[in-house]
Amino acid sequence: MIVKKTQHMPEESDKVRVLQRKLYVAAKKEPKRIFGILYDKLHRMDVLIRAWNDVRQKKGSAGIDKVTIQEVERQGVLELLFEIQSELIEERYRPPAVRRVLIPKPGKNGAKRPLGIPTVKDRIVQTATKLVIEPLFEASFLDCSFGFRPKKNPHQAHAQVQRFVIGGYREVVDVDLKSYFTMIPHERLMLCVKKRVRDPKVLRLIKRWLKAGILDDGQYVRTVEGVPQGGPLSPLLSNIYLHVIDKVWTEKYPETTLVRYADDLRLLCKRQSKEYMEKLSSLLNWHGLKINQEKSQAVHARDGFDFLGQHFRLKPSRKWKGWQFCYRWPSKKAMNSIKEKIRNAIGYDDIYSLEDKIGVVNPIIRGWCQYHHYSNAAKHFHVIDSYVYTKFVGFMRRKHRWRGSGYRKAPRSFFEKLGLYHLHGKIRRWPLKATV
Repeated sequence: MIVKKTQHMPEESDKVRVLQRKLYVAAKKEPKRIFGILYDKLHRMDVLIRAWNDVRQKKGSAGIDKVTIQEVERQGVLELLFEIQSELIEERYRPPAVRRVLIPKPGKNGAKRPLGIPTVKDRIVQTATKLVIEPLFEASFLDCSFGFRPKKNPHQAHAQVQRFVIGGYREVVDVDLKSYFTMIPHERLMLCVKKRVRDPKVLRLIKRWLKAGILDDGQYVRTVEGVPQGGPLSPLLSNIYLHVIDKVWTEKYPETTLVRYADDLRLLCKRQSKEYMEKLSSLLNWHGLKINQEKSQAVHARDGFDFLGQHFRLKPSRKWKGWQFCYRWPSKKAMNSIKEKIRNAIGYDDIYSLEDKIGVVNPIIRGWCQYHHYSNAAKHFHVIDSYVYTKFVGFMRRKHRWRGSGYRKAPRSFFEKLGLYHLHGKIRRWPLKATV
């Protein structure tokens, strides 16, 4: 008898981790090995349960079938997993088209980014495929890549850039790829996948995902190139394709340093940055990718540059006279973005209680702090604390019809006693030293 599960399912993660570890070790031991039998691992129940738990944890909206995660839990998770397992074993599974949604780009004055939302069922199958093939490619990925990888994060990418600028790589090429996810050539991408995976069933499944198409306002759009953003497998496929760029560049120009987070690249060198920018542009063009010339530029670190929401600038060290240090803090875009989120969260109404408003704002500030606390952002944190305080005083003044500014009636300590999260004292340091 099958018991319906409405909550978190036992994921048997130990078995899946053992499988991933074996695949990783085998791929690491033999860098040129091509794995031919993988499909049988996709439909293992422990892999499918782990895939379901990952999909459930990340939440997400429904695909074109309008089936949500909550509805899957009501109808029975095991039934769906057994159905997926049966379709995969009998090779009957066919990926449906993804549902296109447009989300606003931060600070882009109304510009929107297209996302492709697969169905919950399809997200489970994609995640299962990712769990099996990702260790094979992780064994080959270089240390210069930080985006959407296990045990990698933006903090490490920030520290890498800072470390090399301090070490003398003062000229920086700020590279912006033009519509990267929508321009990846399918045939070349599949050739990159075949360097590690040769199982025809897995390759056929990946190719079907690439060709599944998009449903946009009820109209089917055929996909001839690109990887739709929004699917669990898309970040891995994008890293697989850009790994070729990483490898070719680092082998050909070892005197430079490439730092990449998904499609966001920074090239650091000691001299001739404009020449390296032209060479990188030629390499990307040869692989079917283009640099956005309007947003890409070669700059010196003392003039400052942005990377992953932080601004980097080479300045005289405050501790050691005559030395140069690379300081970093939240970029202007990051500052404007958090202010906008706080402003929208507090709003201009006087309906909800102050405690409710604080409960909405706290996670926003705390998450922003976790991202930027490894930086030289003490002044910026003070600015945001003051901004939050000012907005809450304005809320209290509207709600209670206070006369005057309201700052005497509601000092900072008043909000702190109610649990308002503040950024003061939250800065953390990476163990970096300045160099000449």
